[in-house]
Amino acid sequence: MSDERSRDNSDNSVGTRHAVPVPPQNGAESGDKPDIPLEYYDESYFQRWNYSDRGLGRFSMYWFARRYYAALVRRYAPTDGGRLLEMGCGLGHLIGLLQDDFACVGIDLMEYSVEQTKINAPRAEAYQMDADDLSTFADGDFSAMVALHLVEHLPDPASTIAQVSRILKPGGLFLFATPHPDYSLRRFKDRENDAIGKDKTHINVQPPEQWRAWCEAQGFTIARHFGDGLWDVPYLPVVPKVIQFGMFGLPALAQVVTRTTFTPLSLGVNQIGIAIKKK
Repeated sequence: MSDERSRDNSDNSVGTRHAVPVPPQNGAESGDKPDIPLEYYDESYFQRWNYSDRGLGRFSMYWFARRYYAALVRRYAPTDGGRLLEMGCGLGHLIGLLQDDFACVGIDLMEYSVEQTKINAPRAEAYQMDADDLSTFADGDFSAMVALHLVEHLPDPASTIAQVSRILKPGGLFLFATPHPDYSLRRFKDRENDAIGKDKTHINVQPPEQWRAWCEAQGFTIARHFGDGLWDVPYLPVVPKVIQFGMFGLPALAQVVTRTTFTPLSLGVNQIGIAIKKK
């Protein structure tokens, strides 16, 4: 564990470094794919687990995060005004922010998400689709693809990443965010009930090395791979939660507000990957 953390802290930009494949967790190996808990994927999903813990309104963590991810897309995606696909578009707020910069398309397993996306991103296309099967899209169809807290819900992420590579243009951006199962302070949490473990739709929570390996195997260079901060307070007994958020969470807010990528992987509840398809 300490060796992994040492690697994570050493470099947020791993462009030419080749990932060493590690055994997938959560039964992600070929032939042993986890089942999708379809019973949770309806409108009530947005009242459960992490959605129930925080607001979605103006100046909420969610509000700031969507603007942060939009800024990353604008910074790293080709500036050709091409097409952008968000897999697992949720409520549609991200592509609502990007619909004037790209020809945006959102897909989601839930009908409710598609309905909300059409409201919140009226100039985008939205379809009820499974990210396991992207065969409807042509080769090189998109300049950018986004998967925010989507890949951990997939039974076969490696297959989806291969499809992402196929339909993404050379030089195109693949931006993803997904839980880090072994971030530094998780040892102080109840792993069954923290922000990562309590969501029963998280069927493929994998370490950073695995995501790098899957991306690099499909012709991606990892431009940046970093953490989103220690926001899942409390970590310590007795100390009030609000004080702990100031101690541990403010650096995460600073990263979001400054739109930088300085947080080491080991200091993020989630890991954020910026992958560029090789030309």
